[in-house]
Order: sequence, then structure tokens, then C-alpha cells
Amino acid sequence: MPPAAAAAVETLEAARLELAATTLPLAVPDVQEARQWIRESLAQLDDYVIPRYRSLDAPLLAVVGGSTGAGKSTLVNALVGYPVTRAGAIRPTTRQPILLHHPQDAGWFAGNRILPSLERIRGTVSATPVPANQAGAAPDAQAITSLVLVGHERVPQGIALLDAPDVDSISDDNRRLAGQLLAAADLWIFVTTANRYADAVPWRLLLDAASRDITVAVVLDRVPPAAEDEVRTDLQAMLDRQGLGEAKLFVVPESALDGLGMLPAESADPLRQWLAALAENAAGRAEVARRTLNGAVNAVSVRLEGIAAAAEAQDAAALDLQSVCVAEYEHALSRILEATKDGALLRGEVLARWQDFVGTGEFFRAVEQNIGRMRDRVGAFFRGEPAPAVKVETAIETGLQAVILDEAANAAENVDRRWRSDTAGRHLLGPDDLSGTSEGFDAKAASAIRSWQEGLMEMIRTQGQGKRTQARWLSFGVNGLGAALMVVVFSMTAGLSGLEIGIAGGTAVVGQKLLETVFGEDAVRRLAQQARDDLHTQCQRLLDDEGQRFLSRLEAAYPGSGNDLSRHAKALRRLAGAA
Repeated sequence: MPPAAAAAVETLEAARLELAATTLPLAVPDVQEARQWIRESLAQLDDYVIPRYRSLDAPLLAVVGGSTGAGKSTLVNALVGYPVTRAGAIRPTTRQPILLHHPQDAGWFAGNRILPSLERIRGTVSATPVPANQAGAAPDAQAITSLVLVGHERVPQGIALLDAPDVDSISDDNRRLAGQLLAAADLWIFVTTANRYADAVPWRLLLDAASRDITVAVVLDRVPPAAEDEVRTDLQAMLDRQGLGEAKLFVVPESALDGLGMLPAESADPLRQWLAALAENAAGRAEVARRTLNGAVNAVSVRLEGIAAAAEAQDAAALDLQSVCVAEYEHALSRILEATKDGALLRGEVLARWQDFVGTGEFFRAVEQNIGRMRDRVGAFFRGEPAPAVKVETAIETGLQAVILDEAANAAENVDRRWRSDTAGRHLLGPDDLSGTSEGFDAKAASAIRSWQEGLMEMIRTQGQGKRTQARWLSFGVNGLGAALMVVVFSMTAGLSGLEIGIAGGTAVVGQKLLETVFGEDAVRRLAQQARDDLHTQCQRLLDDEGQRFLSRLEAAYPGSGNDLSRHAKALRRLAGAA
């Protein structure tokens, strides 16, 4: 390859690599069209653009396409003067694409230089042609995976003819293959008829050709002699209006076919002579290839820009879904922590158990007489009753667990609802119901609270190791001081009425004064702050795990685009401009 072509191939292959790695899994608006652009762009690069840059001097590939029954195969047979392709009344006729080339051009098409997804089958021309009325019915429809190569002396060297399936075939596979073959062409020979030249399907393809600046020859087939001038004039006007005024227009008069299904030899003479002249003109062939290649690269660059925008839409959709989930669970965490600060947890059972602890004698006896406290504990042990301080811990655990379960369930319900209101989120969730807490979450919450309480007790033990405070904290016991510290953590009394504070025996005041007596004011402040921080950590971990049920689905489906298709699109635009 010349240095410029080699550099172009490097640019194209880099863009192709990035494009092949691009996935658009989230169900955002217009994503189906963007996914189709990816498939079309990859096919265009693989089937035509990169192979053509690698072999700028390869023969031109002229694809003969058109509507069902337009006479494509009959025209190809007329061009070579021999019945080499199937032509008949049963539709679709062209099942197997046949590529006709000059024998000396065989090397250009035997490998996978173009259309690498199609296997090569070497065909031959029978010495005894089969009459048209004995050709038999077309085989059953099936996926086409191969390309028949036929060498023939009457095909001009430098140009190959490819008989493509119908662009409006009743077979989905045929339609897709026809589009693939046309996208791989240097030159389109588009065949239509006098009574179907205004059909919508052919014109969609012709307009696509105009947008890509592909060289097009239009063959108007089966034209009654009396209507030739009128039909030709009308079709030429349509071509002019749609930006295809430079397209060559050939007219094939309506004629009777011979026993081999062949047109009269002179019917295709103008088209045959034009192709022969083009084949002999190296500069003309190069101009056709350059023009079509330039248009194809431009078309790919435009699609890359659209795909890049679609990838950005995927990023935005993923960020929105992630933000919804994170925000809802952050709100749940805030509400849980708020409930631990405003005194809400010191109502009901917790308040009653605290009152038992500070009001039934054990607490004050512990202050005055260590022996009395020990006697009560021993009695409780033999009666199988938990100490009042332990009852406070249990009540706090139960109340805090209820708050966590409620807020986690609210967050899950909100995320599920908001994701289902979004197309991408609804697709990720599918039929699964994630609107409640996960299985076993109540046990996880209880375990986390107990872990927090155990950590709190360990802080008290560590803080009470000094000789100065050891006697004091031993008098009240770890559970008693732990209960007091929990109450202090939960007793910013904004949430309690004056009556409740009175009933609690000054909930915050009694607990805080007790702790200050044992540890000192600064130590109590540090203990309370550490306990709050630890509780925050435990709750954060619980809710993060719950939110991960949603986020893991998003991460599995869409780890992020991370591509730079816009840069590649600009590089391809520069490449097309330089051509």
C-alpha cells in the first residue's frame, strides 16, 4: 500500500476497534436505531472501506440490484451474452449471489478481501445451457452464507458484476444480503421497470446512494417502445430532483426472450459499452472508486457521530438511575440517623425499660451500695430474668431495627417505582420485584445493631481501664454504663415532651451525669460522638448492600461506554476530505 493508504487503514482500523467495543445495552429512546448504525458501520468498514483502501487498484465491483422481478439476472446474462444466473417467474429468484469477473481478475475475489463473512464457491459456466423453462423452481428460502465466483471472458477486465438478491424480497435474509452487497459496491447498477420505477423501496436506496455520493447507473427495463420517451423523461426528472442527475440512465426496450431466457443481444449494448469503456479507462475507474470510497467514509463518520451521541445518552441514563438509587438510600440513612438524634427512639418500650433501670432501685442502689446491686443481679440470674440494663439494650435494639427496616423498605419502594417510570430502569428490573427489603435483611439489621452495641461496650471497657475510673465503672457494670451511653446517644430531647422527660427521670441528664461521674465530661462527649459515628457506619453498610441490588444490575448491563467515538468520527471526516 502507498504510505497514505496505509495511514488511512490504520485510522479506519482504530475506529473499527472502538466501534466494535461499543455496546448500547440500556433501553433509552432511539437506541435501536443507534444499534443498527453500529451494525451497518461495521459491515461497511469490513465489506468495503478497509478492503478498498488496502487494494486501491483492485477491479471495480458493480452490484446489480433492484426490485423483485425487475429483470436483474436477465440483464446480467445479456451483458455477458450467456445465461449464467437464474432468471424465472418464481420469486424471489436470486437466492445465491453470483459474482462474475474476468478470469484474470480471479485473484482479487478468491480471498476474503471484500465481503469476508461470505464463503467462496467457485462456479463454472455449463457448456450446455439449460433452457429457461427447464431451470426448475427456486430452492426453499434459507440463510445465504456464500458467494459464487464465476470467471467469464466476456466480463471486461477491471470490473466485476455481482447479481444481488431483490431489495424488496419476501425473504428477510435476501433483503439484508442485498443491502450488504450494495454497501460493498464501488458502482451501483440499479434495475427498475417502466411500471415500478416510482416505487418507494428502490427510491429509499437511491436516495441513500445520493447521500453517499455513490456512482449509480439506472437501468429502466421492459419499456414499451411507444412509452419510452415519456417514461425516460419522467424518471430523469425524478433523478434530477433527488440529487441523482449525474446518474447514467439506460433504457432496455420490452422484448421477447429466447429459449434460454436471453434478451436480444442489442438490448444491453449501451450499458455493455459503457462498462467496457470504464474498464479500459484506469483513471475513470480510479475516480469511481475514489468518489464511492469518499462517500462511504463520510457516511461512516456521520453514523459514528450519532453513535457517540447515543453512547453519551447511555452514560446520562446510567448516571440518572445510579443517582436515583444513591439519593433514595442516602435519604433513608439520614432519616435513620435523625431518629437516633431527636429522641424518637426513647419512646415506648425503650422509655419503659429505662424507667425500670433508673427508677426501681437498682440504679440508685448501685450508686450507694455495690453489694445491693450484686445481690439483685444474682437473684435475677437464678430467676432467669435479664438485668434491667440488658432490657434497655434489647428495647433499643428492637426499636432501632424497626426504624432501619422501615426506612430501607421505603427506599427500595421508591427506587423500584422511579426506575420503573424510566424505560431503561424498567428494562433492567424486568419482572423482578425489588420494592421491598432483601431476604434476611431483618436478621442482618439485628446483627449490625448488636455489633454496634458490642463495640460500644468495648469502648466503655477501654475507657475504664485507668486506675482512676476502674472502681467507678465496675460499680455500675459495663451493661449499665452501656445503656446509659446509648440513651445519651439517642436523647437529644427535641423529640420528647416535657412530660416524657419527667417520666424518664431526666433521660439525657441522668445518663449523662452518670457517665460524667465515671469518665469525665470530655470523655463522655468523645464516647457519644464515637458511638454515633459507629452507628452511622453500620447503617451505611446495611443500606449500601441493599442499594447494590439495584446498582449491580446497572453495572452488569452497562459498565460505562468509556469510548471516544467523536474523536474517531472527526478523524474519518478528515480522511474523507483528504481523499
